[in-house]
Amino acid sequence: MKHFLSIESQTAERLTALLESSIQFKANRGKASEPLLGGQTWALLFSKPSTRTRVSFEVGIRELGGSVIFLAQSDIQLGRGEPIIDTARVLGRMVHGAVIRTFAQSDIEQFAEYSQIPTINALTDDEHPCQILADLLTVLEKRGRLDDLKVCFIGDGSNNVAHSWIWAAERFGFELRIAAPESYRPQDSLLQKLSNPKIFVTNDPAAGADQADVLYTDVWVSMGFEEESARRLVDLAAFQINEALVAKAAPMALVLHCLPAYRGKEITEETLEKHAETIFDQAENRLHVQKAILSDVRK
Repeated sequence: MKHFLSIESQTAERLTALLESSIQFKANRGKASEPLLGGQTWALLFSKPSTRTRVSFEVGIRELGGSVIFLAQSDIQLGRGEPIIDTARVLGRMVHGAVIRTFAQSDIEQFAEYSQIPTINALTDDEHPCQILADLLTVLEKRGRLDDLKVCFIGDGSNNVAHSWIWAAERFGFELRIAAPESYRPQDSLLQKLSNPKIFVTNDPAAGADQADVLYTDVWVSMGFEEESARRLVDLAAFQINEALVAKAAPMALVLHCLPAYRGKEITEETLEKHAETIFDQAENRLHVQKAILSDVRK
């Protein structure tokens, strides 16, 4: 049984195969193809709101010939306290796969174990693996390769997107700088698992951006941290991607943002608009990556 639960659990070989498949799906979109999910119904279980993730999965499942059921937490008994393992055992008898967007990584892992159907992590508090695969596809398209890559992630270095970037750098061996305030750095327990010496943390955004090939940011207030909003805006104010910071990066550096973007906070309006083509290519690539993952894990 194949699942896609995290970047940490993947090999470089499988990630590379998924990227190659994504490129083919993108090139062949709109052409007649085998309905790889024909006769299948997939469930989308979302405890967190979504635009790009929901639309890309729903469109992707349909373009692969499958049917989809969207289930918000309030729609099902999970919202009233049913254990995830019971929901998993019920859905495992009725649908052919599940895409889950929730809080705890353990919920995804338990669902995969008890449902016995292909399960995809569409975001947890620990990782956002589908997003990072789309990011890598974007970099590959723009640069032609992932080797000799220098990436700087700027902002909250302890969030799910930063975690998945860390594991991507660990798997592929490229350089990753996490530029974050001391209290927003990745946990030492995570960093101690790594063998790539080119992954490091700095509290100096200028040093992180120096000659970087990619500057990457995410929202400063992730879902579930809304009560910390005022403090986070103060703590992270110096970690904004703006034209001064872009000037420190390598010539023709890519600026990426997983969206939604809050202009004037983690990125300025001017910088986002200058790099909008790349950022919205990045958003579109969610669809092609999702199709590659679905085709890989399907029964």
